[in-house]
Amino acid sequence: MKNQYCRVGAVTPITSGNQAISVLEFRYQKFIDMATDAAYINTNLGEFFKRKAQGIKKVLESLA
Repeated sequence: MKNQYCRVGAVTPITSGNQAISVLEFRYQKFIDMATDAAYINTNLGEFFKRKAQGIKKVLESLA
């Protein structure tokens, strides 16, 4: 059997593709929805999702 090696940590940035804006908008909306849902259950989890959404929003603003 041949050894197979993968490049650990090798990723393609999401902002490099031609559909980056639509993917980021989808993820932003998803995190906003999860933050709203989690706000009633666990405040810390809601804040986490809100911070993730804010980070994605900054990236979207830099692309536009």
